[in-house]
Amino acid sequence: MLVYSLMFGKLALGLLCLILQINLLGKGNLAPNSATDQVQNYVLGGIIGGVIYNNAISMLDFLLVLIAWTLLVLILKYLKSNSAAIKGFVDGRPAVLIERGKMQVDECMRHGLLAHDIALKLRMAGVYYIKDVKRAVLEPNGQLTTIQYGEQNARYPLILDGQIDDDALELIEKDRDWLRTKLHMEGYEPKDVYIGEYKDAALVIYPYEGPVIVRA
Repeated sequence: MLVYSLMFGKLALGLLCLILQINLLGKGNLAPNSATDQVQNYVLGGIIGGVIYNNAISMLDFLLVLIAWTLLVLILKYLKSNSAAIKGFVDGRPAVLIERGKMQVDECMRHGLLAHDIALKLRMAGVYYIKDVKRAVLEPNGQLTTIQYGEQNARYPLILDGQIDDDALELIEKDRDWLRTKLHMEGYEPKDVYIGEYKDAALVIYPYEGPVIVRA
């Protein structure tokens, strides 16, 4: 009976840790946006599953392991949100596969993508001819984002989590100086902006604090 009680206690502790991580890290862990998010789920599941049936590991040891893993995940999340270099290293960077109607074959091969894979992803995006694509980007989660000629705006935010996206700026034929000038007009720096979008020839700013701002 003691064995089953210990097993039940470990299972309950693992469930509480899972709930805690979801509340601390957000619902993204349930629908991973990157390989790192998916690995976090696998590791946590492995920790819980590997410990439940091992009677040699006490509840205290199990608790310490769960706390250590949660702290590591929180530290990694903090580093990614404050450093574009660390985020790029951990999650990977978007890769341009098609640029102004030209297929970047070397980039496709570097990511292990067959021509069949590219063609399928393009069809799923409603694209049937490569020459119609202004830019196609392979996202860190494996999804392909396409921008066709004739579309007025890039679908990429210019700023995410206080970090400027240079590729998005290039698509709208702007640069960092233009963006910083617009932000300075409102008294903001890029680090103060949660999301910055470009829509209908206007910059829409969603700062961490303060009202939404539209600057033409």
